[in-house]
Amino acid sequence: MEKILVKLYVPKIEEKYDIWIPTNRKIYSVIDLLVKAISEFSGGYYLPENRPILYNKLTAKAYNINMRVYETSIKNGTELILV
Repeated sequence: MEKILVKLYVPKIEEKYDIWIPTNRKIYSVIDLLVKAISEFSGGYYLPENRPILYNKLTAKAYNINMRVYETSIKNGTELILV
């Protein structure tokens, strides 16, 4: 499984993370993985009620949750926001 390293900002808890994500997963699956990881990193502090949306930090555009990571503009070093 190929993975890429992205920079993730989570405004709700005002934290930034460098995190590896798999390129063959759909965005909704990656979001679920990110929520689980951030919850663990924050000691359970981050627990959103609904699935958050993943945005590109530079363009402020949301990613289609049904696309696979490799089908998007997400590459190594991409800055993302999870809201």
